[in-house]
Amino acid sequence: MTRKRIVILGGGTGGTMAANRLRRRFDPDEAEIHVVDRDDRHVYQPGLLFVPFGLARVDEIVRPRRRQLRRDIAFHEAEVQSVAIERDEVELDDGTILPYDVLVVATGVRLLPEETEGLTGPGWNERVFTFYSPEGAELLERALAWFDGGRLVVNLVDMPIKCPVAPLEFVFLADWHLRERGIRKRTELTYVTPLDAAFTKPVASQHLAGLLAEKEIELVTEFNAGEVDGSARTLGSYDGRTLEFDLLVTVPLHGGAPYVERSPGLGDALGFVPTDTHTLRTAAKDNVFALGDATDLPISKAGSVTHFEAEILTENVVRHLAGKELQAGYDGHANCFIETGFHKALLIDFNYETEPLPGHFPTAFGLPLLRESRLNHLGKLAFQWAYWHALLPGREIPGIGPTMPRSGKQLLTA
Repeated sequence: MTRKRIVILGGGTGGTMAANRLRRRFDPDEAEIHVVDRDDRHVYQPGLLFVPFGLARVDEIVRPRRRQLRRDIAFHEAEVQSVAIERDEVELDDGTILPYDVLVVATGVRLLPEETEGLTGPGWNERVFTFYSPEGAELLERALAWFDGGRLVVNLVDMPIKCPVAPLEFVFLADWHLRERGIRKRTELTYVTPLDAAFTKPVASQHLAGLLAEKEIELVTEFNAGEVDGSARTLGSYDGRTLEFDLLVTVPLHGGAPYVERSPGLGDALGFVPTDTHTLRTAAKDNVFALGDATDLPISKAGSVTHFEAEILTENVVRHLAGKELQAGYDGHANCFIETGFHKALLIDFNYETEPLPGHFPTAFGLPLLRESRLNHLGKLAFQWAYWHALLPGREIPGIGPTMPRSGKQLLTA
């Protein structure tokens, strides 16, 4: 076949995995692969959770994007201006035009704290923080160091967000951190969510709500945050409720990349890309695919999801270029470690149709599901090595595929 050009927008988890997997499938004389990103800083995002507690440093979880890409992959450090899907072209902010045969959208999400009234006003990065960015996580570490008691509120403004379990993990680690410092008894710890329960999945939510109660963490549900007053130290909801705080840790609104909104026919009103739930081909055009946080898929925006999607996306890009029928192979498989403090963690495994269930992963002799375990905590720590050395390079992990395993799970019966 004639040499094809594959352009991948985004050099984060999804873009890097897709690029490296495609490079393994195509020789350089078969396809040229281009990756575009606005900077050369690849952040291991699960590590941000640990920074505020002094359990990780930002310089340990950030590496150059270029170094994560295989040889013969071109990297463009630039902003995307727009995509002209009718012409199969990407325009960069420096005027460069990149024509493509296949486009992969993997630009993730952006934080939109300015969309919540008062959030970035007085008190921002003084008593109101987010750990969802490297800079915010470092500033929050300093704030926690001087925090000496009072009301610590952890709030997620609205869904969807990256890693939906991370705010819960933060509140669990905060409980542990405050107990280690001997100030938990004089701290009121509150978890505030717009959801009607602790989590999006009912079975897991029941377990997590039990853990919150056990650790004496107040749970406030159906709280749609509309305003933050950093001077008065209050968080207000659209229904008129007000919560006072001494320290507020927020997960701000998320939206898609700005260029998506500037590109007619590519995304929805929120900047996310409508994507087929099983093939990962977008609704925009047959030669446009998407994965990871950039999509509108009804599944968690998590690294494991992106990993499983990358396997199916790679196969379907190959099939598309060969003129073959796509494989409807992605079932919504997601797998999340949930740190619960005291060197323990929960593990949940689910997909579009199946709730997180008790049992073990990936087989009956694997890690325990829906149960606190030191083994799960070690698994979460070990995942960082696997991320840099196996997942990003596009290597297969034996026994773990894109389809949710049913072996080892205690399946619910009607």
